[in-house]
Amino acid sequence: MDLRQLTYFMAVADTNHLGRAAEKLHLSQPPLTRQIQQLEAELGVQLFKRTARGMRLTAAGEALARDARNIHSLVTQAAERAQRAGQGQVGRLDVGVYGSAVFGLVPKVLQAFVRSHPEVELVLHQAQTPAQLPALRQGRVQLVFERLLPEEDDIQVEPVAREAVLLALSSCHALAEQAEVDMAELRDETLIVGTSPTITAMTLQLCRAHGFAPRLSTPSSDIVTATVLAATGVGVTLVPASMTQVNIPGIVYRPLRTRFPVHIELHCFYLRGNDSPLLAAMLQTVRQYRAHLEEKDR
Repeated sequence: MDLRQLTYFMAVADTNHLGRAAEKLHLSQPPLTRQIQQLEAELGVQLFKRTARGMRLTAAGEALARDARNIHSLVTQAAERAQRAGQGQVGRLDVGVYGSAVFGLVPKVLQAFVRSHPEVELVLHQAQTPAQLPALRQGRVQLVFERLLPEEDDIQVEPVAREAVLLALSSCHALAEQAEVDMAELRDETLIVGTSPTITAMTLQLCRAHGFAPRLSTPSSDIVTATVLAATGVGVTLVPASMTQVNIPGIVYRPLRTRFPVHIELHCFYLRGNDSPLLAAMLQTVRQYRAHLEEKDR
């Protein structure tokens, strides 16, 4: 017994008539009659009683019809699910995340994705880029959000958004009274940096452009730790605007006045040549989010 035979059987069961069932199936009646007879012979039971008014299901036929309807429903669901999977609407997407962007930008992108793809299981993996690259190559994650740009031939990088850079400092610091802080006023401050080479390089560039060599602290493990240290008053730190989403007691954020515009960018990257429909769906969300931000900035 196969699906084609069940389809023929259900057409007769639904119409109670061989002629009408054949018309529905776009067949002539004799081949349909033979298919029903073959099915009965294969099962060793009579499925229909032939009457003057048409075809009537036997007890065996009624039992088969119930199961056939369930099978047909499951097949339809399987086909629809396969189609949705091919369109990136179902499945599991593993995403790598790291850094301050997880407090602001990344959740907004992921929220937009979940809203448009509610049947996709989204799994997040927190780790720095050196750990995310082998995870990409091994298929343990499909996409990574990070500020650090990997320079690898097999990795494709795409911009997501750019953020303003703010000064994070203790609410008791003298500069906290200012609505905006000139970069040159940090000449005598200890600048706390994390392990991000992007923000450290930006800090060095800014200080040199404003005529002084920075006094850098021992690198903190991450930007949150650097900001917590700034709250204690041991120094100040430069952070992306995403950090304002983190409520750290005793810390305030102030815009910087600089000689040139300063931003820090968030990127996503993925394995070049990955044709996953789920990855394509996430990238579409990223591009829509980026276009929305660019429209707001115009």
